[in-house]
Amino acid sequence: MRGTSSEDGRALRRDAERVVNEVAQGHRTLDDGTSWFAALFPAGRQVVLQEVVGYAMQAHITSADGHAGVARSGVKPTANPAVMICMDPPRYGFVALPADEHVKAFRVLVSVFSVADTRRRQTYCRGTCGHAWHNLPPSVEKL
Repeated sequence: MRGTSSEDGRALRRDAERVVNEVAQGHRTLDDGTSWFAALFPAGRQVVLQEVVGYAMQAHITSADGHAGVARSGVKPTANPAVMICMDPPRYGFVALPADEHVKAFRVLVSVFSVADTRRRQTYCRGTCGHAWHNLPPSVEKL
């Protein structure tokens, strides 16, 4: 588990980028990513949630992405994180949710990001993508 010093925060953000993109691209299961997330200290979970919110925003999630991602996440559609992400426009205040909802928020965010990022990789980045996170090797080392 990691704390949140500046150095730890940078390492945690790098780890989050890798884990989230591995899940989005099918190199890691959502359950495996969730286990990694759940093992973090609460402050580390907040850092990761903020990072994944940024990824979702950059992927320009749509309402359809939100609904498809929630369906994949295993989280009830009536849970706070699911409702928030399916609003039009989506609400991104996941870090402010009670700590006992952070795992659900992570599952929802990563699942919705996965849907949106896959759509973007197949349209905007098809064949010309230079984003390192869109070009992960087929087998990656697990954290």
